[in-house]
Amino acid sequence: MNRAVMMAMTEAGETADSLAGQIGVDPKTAQRWVSQGRVPQPRHRAKVAEILRREITDLWPDVYKRREPAWFRPWAEIEREALGLRWYESSVLPGLLQTEAYAQAVMASGPLMADADMYVDSRLRRQEAVLGRPRPPLTVFVIDEAALHRGDREILEPQFNHLIALAGRPTVMVHVLPLRAGLHPGQAGPFIIATTPDGEEVGYLDDQAAGRVTNDVAALWAVWDSLRSVALPRDQTIDFLRARAWLT
Repeated sequence: MNRAVMMAMTEAGETADSLAGQIGVDPKTAQRWVSQGRVPQPRHRAKVAEILRREITDLWPDVYKRREPAWFRPWAEIEREALGLRWYESSVLPGLLQTEAYAQAVMASGPLMADADMYVDSRLRRQEAVLGRPRPPLTVFVIDEAALHRGDREILEPQFNHLIALAGRPTVMVHVLPLRAGLHPGQAGPFIIATTPDGEEVGYLDDQAAGRVTNDVAALWAVWDSLRSVALPRDQTIDFLRARAWLT
């Protein structure tokens, strides 16, 4: 619970309903800012602080201390509030599914290696913020089989066990896209489609330099539908992962 927001609302004579009406969000969203300690999206945060006559840092002291790269923060905000995530990865396992050791190995191999420890900590916090919610979002992952072959055995073995455990959760669906599927449109690169509390759909695309958020998701949906059509069903994916874990 965010007691600072709760006290500010009481002193300002505001409720979740009245705050939501002035900002233009669902009352449940405003209530989560108090009861679950959620942080409003940037475009709402300043308005909330204005209505409650507080500084942003008084209501959310850590909001500017997050450790994600600056270019990633807009997506991190969307991800924390999303009602659903559809995620395709071609080369590595999705960040929300990584163990600490696997994340460390990934970070240490890329341009963020100098601050790997800091970004691994940030990734683990993201996992808790998304998958550890009282009511986690529906998350659907399609992972190219090629990603399952990268990494040392001592890292992959616990990673596969972790992945199998997560795949058994009711709100986490993992689908492996087998190599035998051949060429497919996902080879152009990984992407994520998020469904926001407002019912909007937002995409995220990664490249060598940074990532970017896009509202043009029609093309991403077309690729997603193609990938899902050739990926293994959920139960077969879990069997596949168990077999792969044994091979490591």
